[in-house]
Amino acid sequence: MKFCVVIPSYNESKTIGSLVQKIKAGGLEVIVVDDGSSDKTAEIAKEAGAEVLRQRQNQGKGAALKEGFRYALNKDYDAVITMDGDNQHAPSDIPKFIRQAANPKLDIIVGNRMFACKDMPAIRWFTNRVMSLIISLICRRNIRDSQCGFRLIKRKVLEKLNLNTSKYEIESETIIEASRRGFRISFVPIQAIYSKETSGINPLLDTLRSLRLLLKIYCPFLFNK
Repeated sequence: MKFCVVIPSYNESKTIGSLVQKIKAGGLEVIVVDDGSSDKTAEIAKEAGAEVLRQRQNQGKGAALKEGFRYALNKDYDAVITMDGDNQHAPSDIPKFIRQAANPKLDIIVGNRMFACKDMPAIRWFTNRVMSLIISLICRRNIRDSQCGFRLIKRKVLEKLNLNTSKYEIESETIIEASRRGFRISFVPIQAIYSKETSGINPLLDTLRSLRLLLKIYCPFLFNK
């Protein structure tokens, strides 16, 4: 199988260069989607060897991912691995995803940080547990880490998914849509890496966005006024 790594990035100039280099050292192609950064994220990623797609304005992680998916579908990749650009995902965990992808019965492999989450900020642990519980109920299966952006998604899934969100709620939308279409989801344990730098994620706000998404899907009458 032929894989590529898609990294949505916004002002990640401090981390993107070393991340791209580590991934490419493992023999994988890297696509960095620069989501309207005001720093040198795009330039540094390109110098490190990534294919860079640039969005003129900041549109959100979901919009950047969808741009990366469109690019990958126009190429001959069999699967896309998605990672964040802030060093919270370890390139050394990538082989775990690739090994599971060899199983033709699996369609999406999602990273699971919850077995070793002692360093995860409390608010993120709480919101992740809440969202994972809700999404598990909707999907009627145990979704262990619904908000992890470290994933492998096979081409046949990307060709079928109709993704509409543009922010962080795309993590929830992808799992729900894939589950509703009958695709098989697996999980692989990964490292949970958290630095002292401020994250672009607002746990409370993004949880509310995800809940709004779920209401639009399952209670559309609330929005048809």
